[in-house]
Amino acid sequence: MKPGAIKSVLVIVAHPDDETLWAGGTILSHPEWNWFIVCLSRKSDSDRATRFYRALKVLGVDGIMGNMDDGPEQVPLAEWELKQEIIQLLPSINFDLVITHNPSGEYTRHIRHEETSRAVIELWNEKKIIANELWTFAYDDQAKQHFPQALKIANIFVELPEKIWNIKYSIITKEFGFDTESWEAKTTPKGEAFWQFTKTTDAMHWLSKGGL
Repeated sequence: MKPGAIKSVLVIVAHPDDETLWAGGTILSHPEWNWFIVCLSRKSDSDRATRFYRALKVLGVDGIMGNMDDGPEQVPLAEWELKQEIIQLLPSINFDLVITHNPSGEYTRHIRHEETSRAVIELWNEKKIIANELWTFAYDDQAKQHFPQALKIANIFVELPEKIWNIKYSIITKEFGFDTESWEAKTTPKGEAFWQFTKTTDAMHWLSKGGL
């Protein structure tokens, strides 16, 4: 799909700040697209929820939060329960583009990112989410050897203009309130990358390989 053909975009992430860290520059670079962000956790966390909606205001998009379990134990979620949570949060099931986590996550390792990716890809395959394209974040930290970096070999890779990156960084440090020495602030990628799928069969094959 050509960029000019994209009108509506759904971004589904596990946590508040994921949308900014992994796709914030892309969102800021395309204000002409109609964006909707679904964040699956922390709705009941008044501080994080307030910061999330402040971030969305800066990004110029709409969104909603859910209360997916995000406890430190990271007990695996029931697949049906996670899918149901996603469906209930959607404003519609029809979009030009859906963007979500990679099956292998963006860094080593967060089970909620991996579970979210699997659920979204399967919902797309089941036609419970309808879209012309699906993109998954394309980042890697090489087993914690460095901060997550956008993969230049991905289908889509963009080096962010300094002005765009500065706004993205400001959202992380000011709206979300992360200290400049925090992992989040130091991670904030200056490039963004995505694996691109136009066929559900290709995405399901990618999923079966763990997004590698």
